[in-house]
Amino acid sequence: MASDGTTIASGEWHPPGSSRSVPASLVERAGHLVVDGESGGELAGGNLHSIEISSRVGRIPRRVTFPDGSLFETADNDAVDRFLAGKGRASEGAIHRLERFHPRLIAFVAAAILLGALIYRSALPLLVEVAIAVTPPAVPQIMSASALETMDRTLLDQSKLDEARRNRIVEGFRRVASQSARGEAGYMLHFRGGGALGPNAFALPDGTLILTDELVELAGEDTEMILGVLAHEIGHVAHKHSLRQIYRAAGITALLMLVAGDIGSGAEDVLVQGGGLLALSYSRSAEAEADRHSVELMMKAGFDPAAIARFFELLETKLDDKGGTSIFSTHPSTPERRKAILDWIGHERK
Repeated sequence: MASDGTTIASGEWHPPGSSRSVPASLVERAGHLVVDGESGGELAGGNLHSIEISSRVGRIPRRVTFPDGSLFETADNDAVDRFLAGKGRASEGAIHRLERFHPRLIAFVAAAILLGALIYRSALPLLVEVAIAVTPPAVPQIMSASALETMDRTLLDQSKLDEARRNRIVEGFRRVASQSARGEAGYMLHFRGGGALGPNAFALPDGTLILTDELVELAGEDTEMILGVLAHEIGHVAHKHSLRQIYRAAGITALLMLVAGDIGSGAEDVLVQGGGLLALSYSRSAEAEADRHSVELMMKAGFDPAAIARFFELLETKLDDKGGTSIFSTHPSTPERRKAILDWIGHERK
């Protein structure tokens, strides 16, 4: 009789190749596992060795697959576990879970980390250079306008520099910028109160330069020193250091998303509106390249090329910046950069 045997669990039975389901019970009868419908008829069956019982994974319903391809599904995981334990199969299930989950997870994480490291070290620098090469002029302009608007709203203040001092700086800046490859028209100088940034100068990807009142005050009456700093920032634009930083940040964000999934829409704000902030920190080679560019432009414009070196000396004395930090970059150290600049000047004058 279909009613004979021990009921293991209640659930639903799915016919072979069909999504249709009917209420049913899983029953052990005469050494076999069978599925009985609500009306009492036997819907499927087979011996234990010919039937596949899925491993337990949290609260996911258990599936019992029969030789004819039909499927019994139940949410009563505890009942299935008790049945398997009675048949001496509990340890087999644990081994199966260990094999299926942990080693594969570890292998996946290791593979993702390795892939990310390879992309970061090998592919990312190449992709950044390709992106720079194909970037139309409108893109840096959009990035810079958005970045400046954001910084004006959150970090910078209106400049309070007197007009005479500002005019002297602008006149000298035009002379320096005219000696660059892009010419005077390729750059625009903005004066701002430094706010949280304090004494600083930085460049955005399209050639927009920002000079803070605090830096002007730090330099005192040495206008050439300020021009040397601005020539340094022109160097960052000329060598596309700012744009390279932004694309590098975008690539790192993409790697994070590859490994950890979507990091949220806030990444777009960081990369686009906050792009200008990335220009405040460059690599050792980028800073050295911009320092040398300052020396070259100042010499061509008829100014003292050692002005940028005097600025670093000023940082050492007034701000006690003798270690590995400066207001522009965390490396190289200020004394090291000052020495390198003087060496370049000596070499150029030979």
